[in-house]
Amino acid sequence: MKFVSLGSGSKGNATLVASGDTCVLVDCGFTLRQTEKRLARVGASATDLNALLVTHEHSDHWAGVEALAVKYQTPIYLTAGSARAGNGSASDLMHIIDSHADFIIGDLAITAVPVPHDSREPVQFIIDADGFRLGLLTDLGCLTPHVVALYKSCDGLLLEANHDPEILAKGAYPAFLKSRVSGDWGHLSNQQAVDFLALIDQQRLQHILFGHISQQNNCLNRLQDLLTEVFSDTTKVHYATQSEGSDWLAFE
Repeated sequence: MKFVSLGSGSKGNATLVASGDTCVLVDCGFTLRQTEKRLARVGASATDLNALLVTHEHSDHWAGVEALAVKYQTPIYLTAGSARAGNGSASDLMHIIDSHADFIIGDLAITAVPVPHDSREPVQFIIDADGFRLGLLTDLGCLTPHVVALYKSCDGLLLEANHDPEILAKGAYPAFLKSRVSGDWGHLSNQQAVDFLALIDQQRLQHILFGHISQQNNCLNRLQDLLTEVFSDTTKVHYATQSEGSDWLAFE
């Protein structure tokens, strides 16, 4: 199994996961044309996709879902709450999932995990294949016991480190938006992400890809300084950017 970010941040998110003959795109927060270009950058094509998985309906995860699905007739897997955001163009391609259940797409066994975020029925995903486990965990405001328990033993993580609280507090966002981002239904801070790493099996981890890093409200050096307190092997740590995403990361 391997995975790659096509881009991660407030202007768009998409993650490609592949194993054997199966390839899925988790979220599509870019336009159709942007998504096709980003797929080409990592040596992939929308024709490779077996499915689109949707975590929630916010535009930075949803913007290109329907257009991509319709053009390539790609099935969409999403919760009933997320499906309500659809414009009807891709309704025939939608497969409603239980936010507490497992399902299979080709070679991938997928677990939907409900998370606290200010959308209609948000989930994140854990994907198992080839004896490896990949946890995708962004867009949540706090770490619930259920989330920690399910993500405790992963071989790879795409983990949100959205903001530095001090930078956010001093920044230009209006008060209501600062409250939203930092609240229990918003986004994980650097400290929350690092606290999460202290709770899980670090020895099993082969890759940590930090994502959804705010360009306005974060500083990579601050995240890295915090990270050294709980995680010493920097060779396992990677960062997904808004413009370039990441390189492919494979499990061995």
